[in-house]
Amino acid sequence: MFDGNFRKGVDRVLDPVGVALSRIGISANALTAVGIIIAGIGSILIGQGRLFLGFIFLILTGLPDALDGAVAKASGTTSIRGAFLDSVSDRVTDILLFCGIAWYLASNEPGRIMMLPVAVMGAAMLISYQRAKAESLGFDAKGGIMERAERFIVLALGLLISDILIPVLWVMLVLTIITAIQRFIKVWKQATAQLKKSPEPDTP
Repeated sequence: MFDGNFRKGVDRVLDPVGVALSRIGISANALTAVGIIIAGIGSILIGQGRLFLGFIFLILTGLPDALDGAVAKASGTTSIRGAFLDSVSDRVTDILLFCGIAWYLASNEPGRIMMLPVAVMGAAMLISYQRAKAESLGFDAKGGIMERAERFIVLALGLLISDILIPVLWVMLVLTIITAIQRFIKVWKQATAQLKKSPEPDTP
């Protein structure tokens, strides 16, 4: 949702920053690596119960993630390899952060509530897979009510106000599942339309 509605406006802000970073020799791959490192530190802090610091590092994680594409574009190093690295790093970052939350809940909450962030992570991986698979088949699976940017924003709210972290995770789970359904329906309709356009096979 955010990506579709605000991407052009965000790019207008980030592109000049990308040009400046490129000029001083910072590469897109270096920013991607820094983002993973920051996410790793943030996950450890969250697991230790230092949620406000975890919130800070979550915000910091988003900065290199937002800027690596702008730097690649400014330096003329945009490539399939870089796009692959960026996509993989996004998944690694998500896994680190949700594992940190699971670690925190396992240490501080009774029962099996630690499985809640694991469920959110699984649903998030599903919608990422849907997009990747759809694009490999020539379809568009972008969009949905809870994409990665929305997850970052909602998760940041839960870390900032720790009393609502568990309710926030439930909301994330429900909305991420709805997003998976939205993407499935979107791709299914595209595939059905393509099937109808294809000529029927010859019959003997």
